[in-house]
Amino acid sequence: MKKITAKDYLKVIEWSDEDNCFIGSAPPLIGQCCDGKTETEVMKQLIVIVQEWIDLYHEDKRPLPHPKKQEYSGKFMLRTGKELHAFLALAAYQAGESLNNFIVKKLMPSQKRSH
Repeated sequence: MKKITAKDYLKVIEWSDEDNCFIGSAPPLIGQCCDGKTETEVMKQLIVIVQEWIDLYHEDKRPLPHPKKQEYSGKFMLRTGKELHAFLALAAYQAGESLNNFIVKKLMPSQKRSH
């Protein structure tokens, strides 16, 4: 069986308007546990913290939460109401784009904060 390390766990970095910094977590192993001025700074902290938690689990002889590493196909189904579907289709047509490309471009800025 493969030994689980910090790189096996998902690491999430989010911007906090309230704290004016980036916050890091590694679900399901640990919730918000570090912060920093840059995403890189928080990622470096997260890697160390996650490995420390893994070591603590081993020392206590507790089973580790299963790391959630998943490959994504790039496709998902999204259900909308008829009115929203029509609105988006018309907006895509007016922009000279396919509905898929139009929606992907609209969603792209929202993914910048999550890793």
